[in-house]
Amino acid sequence: MVMDNSKFCIIMAGGVGRRFWPMSRQATPKQFLDILGTGRSFIRHTYERFAKIIPNENFIVVTNRRYKQQVLEHIPEISEEQILCEPIGRNTAPCIAYAAYTLRRKNPDATMIVTPSDHLILNEEEFRRIVANCIDFVADHNALMTIGIEPSRPETGYGYIQRSGDEDISKVKCFTEKPNVEMAQAFLECGEFLWNSGIFIWKLSDIIAAFEEHLPEHSTLFASIEHLLGTAEEKAAIEQVFSECKSISIDYGIMECADNVYVHRGDFGWSDVGTWGSAHQHSRKDRYANALNSKLIHTYNTRNSLIFVPENKATIVSGLKDYIVVDTNDVLMICPRSEEQNINSFVEDIKFSTGDKHI
Repeated sequence: MVMDNSKFCIIMAGGVGRRFWPMSRQATPKQFLDILGTGRSFIRHTYERFAKIIPNENFIVVTNRRYKQQVLEHIPEISEEQILCEPIGRNTAPCIAYAAYTLRRKNPDATMIVTPSDHLILNEEEFRRIVANCIDFVADHNALMTIGIEPSRPETGYGYIQRSGDEDISKVKCFTEKPNVEMAQAFLECGEFLWNSGIFIWKLSDIIAAFEEHLPEHSTLFASIEHLLGTAEEKAAIEQVFSECKSISIDYGIMECADNVYVHRGDFGWSDVGTWGSAHQHSRKDRYANALNSKLIHTYNTRNSLIFVPENKATIVSGLKDYIVVDTNDVLMICPRSEEQNINSFVEDIKFSTGDKHI
């Protein structure tokens, strides 16, 4: 796929990633961390993944305004003007609307690739091949495309997409939120279901038409300030719009409602790395299946555990099996991997006792 000035990559980078607490904090969320020990942050990997097919000037990063400087530090190839700053989080539909109406002023004939900033993709060549197929498809069709992942297990942490056929590109029957394990097993055996990657490809004109039809309040709000985007008055206008617009996901607000939604099947080593458990799965491990982030960690009679400690801190761990140990400068968390779903409760309890200091 060659560089094309009509193709734009929109990186959504506004989330906090609370499930990776205590490493992920409000000040430095998951997308700016190197949780897998690759030497690069998630958002850096995301940029590099697309930089081979998208010109530097055609990247747009949508993030919370508190993270603007961090985005520039992790992606110095882009300019400040390419970072759209949300005053508050309002989920993915307002995020995408902000990018779309901004882009319409710059290039109304653009094609948008929308991607989260914090996912893992192992086979990037295959991924770019599929993106190219999607771009070709939307060029010839009035279509909202998403990429679905061939499921390898009855995963309850992902949303699912039911497709209408077994071709690489199929019309979508329906979306299903995170199922219970019995339903996930049924989806796996059925063969019609794919994991929802949260990656989208569409013509700018098609997604704006979809906003006008399915989320008219959002469309009206953003269209009303379109002439102010890219000017000194943008910040105040966006603050007003975000204070008024409903928090809603693009999946629920548009993709589940539209009748022109298609999915491209893919298998390229994808994970949203949404939990410490998935970080353990994708991290390099020692012969006892321990994921360790430092050579100064010494383990004894320890198996299947994930241990993250500050750099240069000598650490001894003995007698743990299937545990998560995360030590930061001000928080130490030790919990069984089977209790990882309680991290939100841990965070709320810490917040209740000490405020936001450790959050």
